[in-house]
Amino acid sequence: MLVQQRTESDLLADRVSSTLLSFTDWLQAFGETSLDHQTFFAGPVGAFAKSFYYRNPKLGIAAVAPMIFCEAFVPSTRRLFYSPVRFPIADAHYAMGFAFLYEATKETAFFERAIHFLNELEQTRSPDYKEYCWGYPFNWVTRNGTIRKHTPLITSTPYGYEAFLHVYRLEPQAEWKSVLESVARHAISDIKDFKISETTSSCSYTPFDQGGVINAAAYRSFLLTSASKLLANDSYWKIAEGNLNFVLQNQNQDGSWYYAVDGVRDFVDHYHTCFVMKALAKIHTLNGHQGCLEALSKGVTYYVANLFDSDGLPRPFSKAPRLTVYKRELYDCAECINLCLLLRDRFPQLNETLNTVVSGILKDWIKPDGSFRSRRLHLGWDDVPMHRWGQSQMFRSLAYYLREARQGSLL
Repeated sequence: MLVQQRTESDLLADRVSSTLLSFTDWLQAFGETSLDHQTFFAGPVGAFAKSFYYRNPKLGIAAVAPMIFCEAFVPSTRRLFYSPVRFPIADAHYAMGFAFLYEATKETAFFERAIHFLNELEQTRSPDYKEYCWGYPFNWVTRNGTIRKHTPLITSTPYGYEAFLHVYRLEPQAEWKSVLESVARHAISDIKDFKISETTSSCSYTPFDQGGVINAAAYRSFLLTSASKLLANDSYWKIAEGNLNFVLQNQNQDGSWYYAVDGVRDFVDHYHTCFVMKALAKIHTLNGHQGCLEALSKGVTYYVANLFDSDGLPRPFSKAPRLTVYKRELYDCAECINLCLLLRDRFPQLNETLNTVVSGILKDWIKPDGSFRSRRLHLGWDDVPMHRWGQSQMFRSLAYYLREARQGSLL
């Protein structure tokens, strides 16, 4: 039985390898800028409509309806609303993906591509900040106001940190370590703490908001936990622990986490659940924190039972907060693969989920040009390639899978 399983794993890894090589050819030809799922609302027309909707929901429906219609039925019209741009968060994922490919194949060309994307990250850091940090290359309209482009986000910056850390571990260089040190300083000085108790604190999403977002605290806690180990700085762990306690204390009884604790954004979705559990998994790996393992045990139970369809593939929400124009996200599938790879040793039931999702991607989500489909809509597909919204994440996830397969750690 073990021999048969291993053969199946080998065959799947071979298909993943072929997919990744085709994707790298596509990426080279397509280029490193793209549209985005937020493109409809990134330009002045869409931004005004979305802002008006948040201020006047009933009247605002008419303002956003044309964009929602286009998103659901003519996704290619994104190009009419904004231009292709470079996304630092995508560059970080590509850097890590190529680093994984290098580890899987030992081909130096892949390592050179990883370094290329690190160089791009150095160029696209938020320009108004002393330390290294990253945000979005567009104005992001939210229900709490507009976040100006290049404003650092604690949900983006950790990916830049991880990209430099990944390559630094493969080939330690002082330049890359100095970037890691700078990112850690940013997470301490520019991202704010909001004390809830003597042992618990929320943190800001940007340098300017009031906190309360669960995955933001999880991201920051992981980043500072990692930095405390890498840089031998216990003060980083003390701050990380406060944010970690916030995440642990706000887990629901059923094992889920709401997006935020503001009483408004109380939805549970797939990729934000993955973000939180990935952070807990990494922290547990770093320091063996028992609370992380206990929370993950409850979280995995909820995750498997509520965030997958009957075919075993990710569903976007356990309960949707609004009408959605799609049935399935490439982004959800990518984060599911990431999470399963991180947790399969602690929760073996995720091995089956991992194989199901990887097989599903290879079966239905690969386009003839080598890129991935972006979304499965209620009618048809959204085939617009978006670096930030799934392409880079899936590339990294499959490269991570291949590295693990080639090192013999998959069953």
